[in-house]
Amino acid sequence: MLKNEYLKSVFETVQKRNPSQPEFLQAVSEVLDSLEPLVEKDPIYISSGVIEAFVEPERLISFRVPWYDDNGKLHINRGFRVQFNSAIGPYKGGLRLHPTVTASVVKFLGFEQILKNSLTTLPMGGAKGGSDFDPKGKSDAEVRRFCQSFITELQRHIGQHTDVPAGDIGVGGREIGYMFGQYKRINDTWEGVLTGKALSFGGSLVRTEATGYGLCYFTQEMLKCLKEESFDGKTVVISGSGNVAIFATEKATELGAKVVALSDSNGYIYDPDGINLDVVKDIKLVRRGRINEYLKKVPSATYHEGCEGIWNIKCDIALPSATQNELDEAAAKTLIANGCIAVAEGANMPCTLEATQAFLDAGVLFGPAKAANAGGVATSGLEMSQNSERKAWTFEQVDARLKEIMETIFHNSIEAAEYVGRPGNLVVGANVAGFVKVADAMIAQGF
Repeated sequence: MLKNEYLKSVFETVQKRNPSQPEFLQAVSEVLDSLEPLVEKDPIYISSGVIEAFVEPERLISFRVPWYDDNGKLHINRGFRVQFNSAIGPYKGGLRLHPTVTASVVKFLGFEQILKNSLTTLPMGGAKGGSDFDPKGKSDAEVRRFCQSFITELQRHIGQHTDVPAGDIGVGGREIGYMFGQYKRINDTWEGVLTGKALSFGGSLVRTEATGYGLCYFTQEMLKCLKEESFDGKTVVISGSGNVAIFATEKATELGAKVVALSDSNGYIYDPDGINLDVVKDIKLVRRGRINEYLKKVPSATYHEGCEGIWNIKCDIALPSATQNELDEAAAKTLIANGCIAVAEGANMPCTLEATQAFLDAGVLFGPAKAANAGGVATSGLEMSQNSERKAWTFEQVDARLKEIMETIFHNSIEAAEYVGRPGNLVVGANVAGFVKVADAMIAQGF
């Protein structure tokens, strides 16, 4: 609960303006709560009024997306782009294609993106976008027609110096390729307007692996500095089975851990011998199948319907990497009772506020999403740099820079937490560190 009267009034205004946007309100509430010790220490952030501007997007774009299926039937979806803050650089943030996409979801993601991008130390503002279109079960031709229609409208609002979208849930290399091609045809220009491109036309090595790898680099540094521990010999549970979960599994295994569970929207698999990643990659990255197919190749594993039970599996480290609010207070208490020592968020806001507080109260190391999963956008920023320079860096160069960025995010967050009198609290530290850079730029620019 907010105690500072000014922050309370800011949140009340946000509630009045956005009464039916629970995801956005949740994100704002968490950030404002973290800023309480900062505004008490540095009242300039109250007297300037910058926080009132910070919580309001610079621009919210909503549009219809007409497309035809393979039978010639017309469908209409809704498209969104929130350009939330450009104080420290051009807007940057992913595009999500999923039936759950709403204005509230896009605004929550864009708001979080401001702080996440700031933490990377790269010059990128915060944005997010997407549509309630579901690519699952669609043919390549249907996805292409949708993407071309979507970008035909969005192209008038983006550009390499204005707004550079990337992928997110439902948007991978295929979708980015279709959007990039349509943008290029309409504007008759080749520019780094989208990231997550294929290597053959300006993409960056490590981009596919970046969020999962970065999650593990952050977690490893958190374990080392706060507990003198590491992944080596630890049992890990990871929710999800998309790029983030797959490549977090790969890097955690490389660092000596045993990952025993993964999930998708239908259920989860448990393999006490350790997940066979080659099997998962074939199912998810090649055939785009369901996680229960794992049992056909690894019959000693078990499959369980429903996703919630994955947190009942005993583990040392939990990396929720599926979707928002997937891990609630009851699940957090189960993890704590089972001896979990560290949790880091691979998805955007996968832990409820109550779950997060339970981890903090129990002394479990907790890496919030805006810090722990910033590896994807960090590498997108590195792709932008390569496009601007007309260069392609090696895998080793990008990976080394990613590792450096994630370790820097951890140290900047822990130092900010110390500065405001909340030592060890990475939730407060990440929010404060990300906010100060953006707010100072906003004040300097007169908002």
